[in-house]
Amino acid sequence: MASPQSSERLKVFIALASVYILWSSTYLAIRIAIESIPPFMMAGLRFFISGWALYAALRFTGVKAPEKKEWAAGASVGFLLLLVGNGGVVYAEQWVASSLAALGVATVPLWTVLFFGLWGKWPTRLEWVGVALGFAGVVLLNLEGDFRAHPAGALAIIVATIGWSLGSAWGRRLPLPKGLMAAAVQMIAGGFFFFVLSFIWGEPVPEAVSLRSGMALLYLIIFGAIIGFSAYTYLINNVRASLATSYAYVNPVFAVLLGVVAAGEKISGAGLGAMVVITAAVILVVSASWKAKQSD
Repeated sequence: MASPQSSERLKVFIALASVYILWSSTYLAIRIAIESIPPFMMAGLRFFISGWALYAALRFTGVKAPEKKEWAAGASVGFLLLLVGNGGVVYAEQWVASSLAALGVATVPLWTVLFFGLWGKWPTRLEWVGVALGFAGVVLLNLEGDFRAHPAGALAIIVATIGWSLGSAWGRRLPLPKGLMAAAVQMIAGGFFFFVLSFIWGEPVPEAVSLRSGMALLYLIIFGAIIGFSAYTYLINNVRASLATSYAYVNPVFAVLLGVVAAGEKISGAGLGAMVVITAAVILVVSASWKAKQSD
């Protein structure tokens, strides 16, 4: 039988693989989904459906229903992570290039370790080196990208990264439901907030949804939310912040590779160099996080 430590490492590995790979493709999926579905309405459908599907599955397997205080805590975190965090990215992708969006999201580890530090859990020196190295790699990856963007979109990405990071850190101090039920509650609440925002914003109900947008939304529901967000919820509650948010450095790399395979794009010398730097940063953060966790 596997030891508890090896079992934990396997869970962390699977969760990291999920957010590393699946979330790399969500930028493209969001762009396609909002071609015929208003952005906030699309996000509301994505998380509301995902949340209730996960909630029903958990209740069916015997997981107890959350208490009132757990619903309140989950709604608070869902507001920051999803409405502010994901909502800012969804809004920005109406104008902002994917490369710029990826670069903005790459600041999440910096903000997150800062918020964790304010609550007394500062990263180690080696983790700081890994975080800085990863950010440098993403900057290098985006040097040849198109940085011309709508000012409101650029601001939305900044607000999104701060909201996501604050929600990730604050959630560790709130009485959230145990296990995957925390993800379900956050997605249900986040989806509801998106519907309210969509109504206030005056988004029209689309007369028709294209097959491309519909399939992209389905992909976001299953792989981006039910699997991806659940994996992130597990990580942020079980490993150090620098490791849980390291996806922000890996996603741009996989996004470039996806472009090469799916759209015939080419990788420049700067892009190849950036991938080497980012890979080194992830290895550094992972090893430093495990060492720090063993000494906690």
